[in-house]
Amino acid sequence: MNPVEYVEKSRFGNALRRCRESRRLVLVIVAIALLLDNMLLTAVVPIIPSFLAMIRQKDDEKLLLEKNLTRTAEGDAWNDYDNFTSSTSIPHDTEELPPCHVNETRASGKLEHYEIVNENVEVGFLFSSKAFIQLIANPLVGPLTNRIGYSMPMFVGFIIMFLSTVIFAFGRTYGILFIARALQGIGSSCSSVSGMGMLAERYPDEQERGNAMGIALGGLALGVMIGPPFGGFMFEFVGKSAPFLVLAFLALADGMLQLLMLQPRVKKQEQEGASLMQLIMDPYVCIAAGAITFANMGIAMLEPSLPLWMKFTMCAPVWQHGAVFLPASISYLIGTNVFGPLGHRMGRWLASMLGLIIVGICLMLVPQATEFRDLMAPMAGLGFSIGMVDSCIMPELGHLVDLRHSAVYGTVYAIGDVAFCLGFAVGPALSGELAKNIGFDWMLYLISFICFVYSPLLFFIRSPPTREEKKKLGNENFRGVLSLTELGDERPPSRTEDEPLLELAFFPSRDSPPFWDFSDFRGSRDRS
Repeated sequence: MNPVEYVEKSRFGNALRRCRESRRLVLVIVAIALLLDNMLLTAVVPIIPSFLAMIRQKDDEKLLLEKNLTRTAEGDAWNDYDNFTSSTSIPHDTEELPPCHVNETRASGKLEHYEIVNENVEVGFLFSSKAFIQLIANPLVGPLTNRIGYSMPMFVGFIIMFLSTVIFAFGRTYGILFIARALQGIGSSCSSVSGMGMLAERYPDEQERGNAMGIALGGLALGVMIGPPFGGFMFEFVGKSAPFLVLAFLALADGMLQLLMLQPRVKKQEQEGASLMQLIMDPYVCIAAGAITFANMGIAMLEPSLPLWMKFTMCAPVWQHGAVFLPASISYLIGTNVFGPLGHRMGRWLASMLGLIIVGICLMLVPQATEFRDLMAPMAGLGFSIGMVDSCIMPELGHLVDLRHSAVYGTVYAIGDVAFCLGFAVGPALSGELAKNIGFDWMLYLISFICFVYSPLLFFIRSPPTREEKKKLGNENFRGVLSLTELGDERPPSRTEDEPLLELAFFPSRDSPPFWDFSDFRGSRDRS
């Protein structure tokens, strides 16, 4: 008997086999992966603005020192040429140069307004690079998981995230940090799409799936919660590399756990899932995904702009730049765990709609703060409401696929992650320009207005039609512009009691499925 067979048949081997079959262990692995990914995502929030300011200050000091040396050399040459020998002679006029501290206000934490604005743009693009790359990678990773399974892409995501963390630890220029942030986007795409798809596959019951995804999103929330204060504290008291080296070590441990328990390998899916285009053309999937985008866009806009706004208006120290996000992270953790099970009972569409409204209210309250403590309540409300939306919409995406397509989840969670990334790509990228042109206050009022306007659309996902109803609508209830023209003066038959309350559809042919239909708002949402 070789050593491998001996281990497999031993007591340890039996325990290991039971662990590999456990759904809870899969949930733990996914939650840890999301935790580390979001710790890296948010740990840089208090670090990057201060680190870029330090780089700029060193460059300015170097340039000023070179000017000092040049002017000193010119003065010496002038003295040699004039050859003044009298002890009472008046020396030539020299310009008093400032010391190498380019701007004394920087030492006290007060930057000039134009410096704040320019730094906003630079930091915003760096933060959004991760989301832009993830946005591009998601449509590729989603269909790939449908072909090769979830475990292999998830392990590849760990490897990429580990490399990104190491680059962050030792990067010393804006370009290197930009590459590290963009590389993280590829790893995040692999981890999040594969992780959510794996949970949806292991938890087919809708209520259990909602609970599991609430716990997994709790891991995400914990990473968001720990990241900023962890990064700010380690940067200020230990050094820039320290937080990233700790995260690299934790990522390595998670990779070993994946290797041991998930045994990454290529696994062909038993049934063919809906294509990316089919899901994009599904209006219910689009409405659900849009809620994720707008709910997260507000906090994404705050990530690069709020620390700089606090520095300008409150003279806040670096540790407060990270600590200000702590209430949002704690309340997000509470919101995801409360509304995972509660959203199923009260209706996920309703919980998501209320969440978007609360997001808008809290964003409007942020600019009213004049002190650090004034930000606690709106940031806590913001985190809780985003948790409401995320914990309800993520399982709802799986439910929509079960109801209207086939039970293969990689592509739909790629769309969900695209929606999440769209918020975190557009938010930071627009944040700098909007703060520069219309101001920090009006930037937040604008995104609040968008949340208020979008929230009523979530009523449409209250009771979406099933596959069978969709086919029936396509074959029997064809109504469109062309058919109305053919009817002429003949009035269409009146609606019977069994027909949908509202039907908005346009079909290119009688045999094609609906392009855009909202129907049957009255039925139970638990149809399957």
